[in-house]
Amino acid sequence: MGEGRIPVFDLNGEVLREIKPPKVFSETIFPDLILRAFLSSLSKGFQPKGTDKMAGNRRVARSLGTGRGISRVPRISGTLRAAKVSMAVGGRRAHPPKAEKKIVERINKKEKRKAIRSALAACANPSLVSARGHVINGIKHVPLVLTNELEEISRTKDVREILRKLGAWKDVERCKRRWRKIRAGKGKMRGRKRKKAKGPLIIISEDRGILKAARNIPGVDVCVDRNLNCRVLAPGGKPGRLTIWCEESIKRIDKLFGGLT
Repeated sequence: MGEGRIPVFDLNGEVLREIKPPKVFSETIFPDLILRAFLSSLSKGFQPKGTDKMAGNRRVARSLGTGRGISRVPRISGTLRAAKVSMAVGGRRAHPPKAEKKIVERINKKEKRKAIRSALAACANPSLVSARGHVINGIKHVPLVLTNELEEISRTKDVREILRKLGAWKDVERCKRRWRKIRAGKGKMRGRKRKKAKGPLIIISEDRGILKAARNIPGVDVCVDRNLNCRVLAPGGKPGRLTIWCEESIKRIDKLFGGLT
C-alpha cells in the first residue's frame, strides 16, 4: 500500500486499487467548533413551549384596599381568598416558560463548513475513532472505502455480510449490547427508555437501495454525501465516528465542502 493512499475494497473485502485521500482529511481538527455546530443543528429541532398568558388570571378578583389588616392582593369577591398572584393557591406562575424564548443557537456559514471539514478529518483519524468508543480491532482500514456497488445493495443480510468481511461487525455488536441498558431518569416515561449507541456511518453519493437495506441494523446510519453535517459525523458533539465510504463520495467530498482554509 502506498504511503498516504487509501485502499478501495470490493464487497468481498479484497483490495482493488488505491486512491489519493481528499484534502479535507488534512484539515485541522477543532473539537470545540464541532461541538458548537452540533449544538446549533440540534437546537433547530427543539419545540418551543410556554404557558397560556391567561393561566391563573381567569378569576374575578380585586383588592379590598387598606385598613383591614390584610395585604392588598386581589381577592375573590365575597371571600378573603387571594387570586391572580404568584404566591396564592391557584394563582399564576411567577416566571413561566415563554414560547418566544430564543432556543436556536446560531452559527456562521463559514464556521459550519469549517466544523464539517474538521469532523470529516476526525473520521479519518484511527486514534480518535478508537477514543470515541468504536471497535476497530480487525477493521482493514480507517476510513473504509468501498466500490460504488455498495449503493445497489437492497437486502439487509447482504449489508450484514459485507460488514463482517470488512471487520466492522464487532462495532455493530457493541451497539446491540448497549441497547439492553435502560436509561436513568424520567426519560423512561417519555418514549426513550433505552439509549441507542452509534455505530458505522455509511456515506453514499446516491441512494439506490442501501438506505432501506441498512436502516434496521443497530447503530448503522446511511447519509448522502451532500447532506453530511456534524450531527451524523460527530454524534453527541464528539468527533471520530467510524465511516464507510463509497468511492464516488470520497472523490467528490472536496468539491462539496471545499479544501483547506
